[in-house]
Amino acid sequence: MNASLPAENQRLSRAVLRIDVTDHAGVMSHVVGLFSRRACNVEAILCLPAGDGRHSRIWLQVEDNPRLPAMIRQVEKLIDVQSVARCDAGIFERLSGLAAG
Repeated sequence: MNASLPAENQRLSRAVLRIDVTDHAGVMSHVVGLFSRRACNVEAILCLPAGDGRHSRIWLQVEDNPRLPAMIRQVEKLIDVQSVARCDAGIFERLSGLAAG
């Protein structure tokens, strides 16, 4: 049964979200918790400071499914979120290549 799991995972379409937030303790938990409560697995996370350090940019790689647009609308409603955009998955592909090499 486990032998089919990797093939199944490869068929899943992935989406990468770029989320700009006000940086403070707990903001990552709020964002990722929203996905967790809706049973959406966050497959990869990258977070870096942006600008003067009072803001951060979070990239999340998640499964692209029919519920994703609704989850994006919910993320946009979080008080510390300035913007959410879907973006190219290349950032995680490049990091994966660095980790492998």
